[in-house]
Amino acid sequence: MSLLLLQLFNGISVSSILLLVALGLAITFGLMNIINMAHGELIMIGAYTAYMTQQFFQKYVPEAYFDAYFLASIPLAFALAFGIGWLLETLLVRHLYKRPLDSLIATWGVSLILQQLARTIFGAPNKAVKAPSWLEGGITLTNELILPYKRLFIIGLVALCLVVIYLYLYRSRGGRNMRAAMQNRQMAACLGVSTRRLDAQAFAFGSGIAGIAGCAIALLGPIGPALGTYYIVDAFMVVVLGGIGKLVGSLFGALSIGVLNTAFEYATSATVAKVIVFTLIIAFLQWKPSGLVSVRSRSLD
Repeated sequence: MSLLLLQLFNGISVSSILLLVALGLAITFGLMNIINMAHGELIMIGAYTAYMTQQFFQKYVPEAYFDAYFLASIPLAFALAFGIGWLLETLLVRHLYKRPLDSLIATWGVSLILQQLARTIFGAPNKAVKAPSWLEGGITLTNELILPYKRLFIIGLVALCLVVIYLYLYRSRGGRNMRAAMQNRQMAACLGVSTRRLDAQAFAFGSGIAGIAGCAIALLGPIGPALGTYYIVDAFMVVVLGGIGKLVGSLFGALSIGVLNTAFEYATSATVAKVIVFTLIIAFLQWKPSGLVSVRSRSLD
């Protein structure tokens, strides 16, 4: 039973990381139909923000307050990734709407530029982010079942992000405008919604969520210029499986992929588990192309 619960916890932990990575992508892809290949590099920017904040606290802040660096790095990572996402949308992406292939190639080029820029600034070797002392250790339930504080913190952070995004999408004017544009862009524009401004805000907000995801991933191991490439494929799988632009669908998609991947890894190996999970996703999408949760709109009839 302890082993079963440990595998279940590991699956939920992996799911939470995938969900946090995919949330920003779901907003961007669902609203603008833009395949942002630079999303992984925005995750990398968030991770390096945590690293730089750690370095700043080590040099200029009293040692007694060092553990606060990670809490400070989360809003900083969001703000930096938000600003870069806004610039990327303003200078490049908005000129490529309705040109999916061009936007894919252009954002892929941006991802290569950002990776090389990271190598130039920080070097090719990976960097280590030291977890705060209050995240060391874990909750011991049995001799075989220990729940690390780092993983629990990431799950809590994802839950908080979900609540904030839900309140924004369903309890604010900007969120209602965003959902209206997702369902019927032309009708929303006719009713006075500035879709261009909405696109910039959504792209920047999704980029900011990616920055937070980078901070969380930095707790789990070394970070490097190619950090985002390890998560971008799984993030797209979560978005497509859950349903384009649906928050609930992304949640169930991440849980499905994370739990299944962990279970198959335990039974086989990491490589075989990936193959099995991707095969199951392809088979499911053949049966239900719109994903787990589909958008209901007259414009799609």
